[in-house]
Amino acid sequence: MAKRLNDPRVAPPLVARDDGWFTLGQAAKYLGISESTLRKWTDEGRIQAFSTPGGHRRFRGSDLDEFLASTRVVTEGRRPLVLVVDDNDDRRTVVRFSLEAEGYAVREAATAAEGLEALEEEAPPDLVLLDILMPDMDGWEMLCKLRDTHGLDAMPVVMFAGADAGRHANPRPGAKRFVPRPDPLRLVESAKQLLGAHSVPTAAGKAG
Repeated sequence: MAKRLNDPRVAPPLVARDDGWFTLGQAAKYLGISESTLRKWTDEGRIQAFSTPGGHRRFRGSDLDEFLASTRVVTEGRRPLVLVVDDNDDRRTVVRFSLEAEGYAVREAATAAEGLEALEEEAPPDLVLLDILMPDMDGWEMLCKLRDTHGLDAMPVVMFAGADAGRHANPRPGAKRFVPRPDPLRLVESAKQLLGAHSVPTAAGKAG
């Protein structure tokens, strides 16, 4: 919940960003998240915000740095998380095993609706592998909903489709990469290129 900046008991007078204050847009960019996500986190009390007399949110730089520091502590050593959204069970399983063998954590969804639900879980994915042709809601529609909810740069999305995709396979704005054939190995390579190689910890490494 935002505090009033014009109340001297709870905050100093509003100053310029050079002195440590950020607007909503500036703070979201500084944290690397969408404005809608920052609003949600502010309402949930995860990040402190102040309110101007006009009702606009302002964020103190020290509070943003403190939040980033606490996030780094929580995620230190965490494996990059990949969300695989695909209604083909066999392909999804192969991709999951291949990604896990490369050291990534994997979350699966068999439909676009399940994929959207997975995005709202505690730890958002670092990358989404998204099938275009799925029942009820196709991959492009899910991509639009993802971008509307989480912002354009919330996370990279790799779209893929089989030879029978037809016009649905035409690349559109919003996807980081398009894989024309749903070859599991190509999808894994795309993940490695976008997230970087991530080796599986060895027993010696864990012991050290």
